[in-house]
Amino acid sequence: MTWEIWLDRLLTFLPKLFAALVILVLGLYVAGLVANIVLRWLKRRQVDEEVALLLARVSRWGLVALAVTMALQQVGFQITAFLAGLGAVGFALGFALQDVSQNLVSGILLLLMQPFDIGDLVEVQGYTGVVEDVNLRATELRTLDGRLVLIPNADVFTASIVNFSRTPRRRVDLEVGVGYDSDLQQVQEVTLQAVRALPFVLNDPAPIVWFHTFGDSSINLTVYFWIEAADLLVPEARSRALQALFQAYNAAGIDIPFPIRTVYLQSSGG
Repeated sequence: MTWEIWLDRLLTFLPKLFAALVILVLGLYVAGLVANIVLRWLKRRQVDEEVALLLARVSRWGLVALAVTMALQQVGFQITAFLAGLGAVGFALGFALQDVSQNLVSGILLLLMQPFDIGDLVEVQGYTGVVEDVNLRATELRTLDGRLVLIPNADVFTASIVNFSRTPRRRVDLEVGVGYDSDLQQVQEVTLQAVRALPFVLNDPAPIVWFHTFGDSSINLTVYFWIEAADLLVPEARSRALQALFQAYNAAGIDIPFPIRTVYLQSSGG
């Protein structure tokens, strides 16, 4: 008699389980489809990419939650009782999932406040790279040397962010040392001529040269010039300027000294 009851219950439950699985699979498919449609529609409307991404994800997870709820109802799961019980343990779960909730809320705030856009070159938490994505947990950053760095959203939200893409012009600082026997007026003129001749250096603001330090073996100066950030990276601009100065100094006979150390030897008597 017991086996007949269990068999009857199983035969009654299997259609409900099948219907629940069908609802769940269709719900996941529809959620992904609707999210893609929403994302494409918002992009056609020229909505900010971050806001479009947030709304698409909200649409996806909302439909997923609806599909899960409908699937559970098919198998007789008491959603109301579950939510009541979930509220009772919510306080404990809040502590257990504190980091997860912080990153989730921070990710939503980053997408809404938009301190950077997807594709921007930024510096955050000691990493410099291009923002590839902001998901529910972390911000994905592709560094200039090709590494993919995942920084928790909560850390990004509370950190200082340098957005290079929103500063169209960048100042480049290049420090150089010349010999003590150099004509500083000549050094200044040759330096400015060499820098101004570079095609990527802007005329406004104009390049400037400042002498600032009596070094151990040289008088040190720094040349400042501006570039368009969208055209050239700062390391490349500094490298090309350094090559131009080296050639200009050699042509003008300006000495670029290397450190010299004088060692005095005292012989022992005998």
